[in-house]
Amino acid sequence: MTDADREQPLVSHLIELRSRLLRIVSGILLVFVALSPFSNPIYSALAGPLTRHMPAQSSMIAIDVLSPFLTPLKFTLVLAVFITIPWTLYQVWAFVAPGLYQREKRMVLPILLSSTLLFYCGMAFAYFVIMPIFFAFITSTAPEGVAVMTDINRYLDFVMTIFFAFGVAFEVPVATVILALAGILSPDAMAAKRPYVIVGAFVIGMLLTPPDVISQTLLALPMWFLFEIGVFVSRLLLRRRREARAAASTTESAGER
Repeated sequence: MTDADREQPLVSHLIELRSRLLRIVSGILLVFVALSPFSNPIYSALAGPLTRHMPAQSSMIAIDVLSPFLTPLKFTLVLAVFITIPWTLYQVWAFVAPGLYQREKRMVLPILLSSTLLFYCGMAFAYFVIMPIFFAFITSTAPEGVAVMTDINRYLDFVMTIFFAFGVAFEVPVATVILALAGILSPDAMAAKRPYVIVGAFVIGMLLTPPDVISQTLLALPMWFLFEIGVFVSRLLLRRRREARAAASTTESAGER
């Protein structure tokens, strides 16, 4: 095989990669442009968990000159990225799938789908459950004479940290199942390490969330619960795998006879 023959597949792969990346960026920009006229109402919805618990005389503020314009647009862009995660993963899948075996395809596709769904669930859990509890507590603890007012840009950074932390935390069942199916750790071995998992969940909560005990605890407890779900699902899948292998072995033995 000549050097030109070797270079041709590489060039075709690079062209395919560029095409997939352009489609990803185009999808994000398309959603961003469609949502841009509604950036202010979208940001108001994001600020709802805080503004609903602020005193009547308080409001959010904008410290920087361009914050009233740029901050809602920045969140709209981030929202476009989140919304197009399935499209992005599809493009990644379309790029790598031709190089996978059929067994690998059957394993990777459910993992991608469940990871996406769990990430969305983590964000929804943060918005509808965690943030209302957190902001209700924070606004109620303000000392007398202190007006609760938050800069819109700092609020966005805080909320994005919460969304990312809970989105990643909800991936624990997927990681647990992957470890079990790959044979790296058995469900029993993971269950035996439960005390370390609990401590690790609180450490991760400390690293991924703002420096307060409430948000750390509200992240660590769901991570522990999701770990238990992952161990249960791993046991179930491994049992089904053993049953399928036993059935196949029985069928082969019957065929040989």
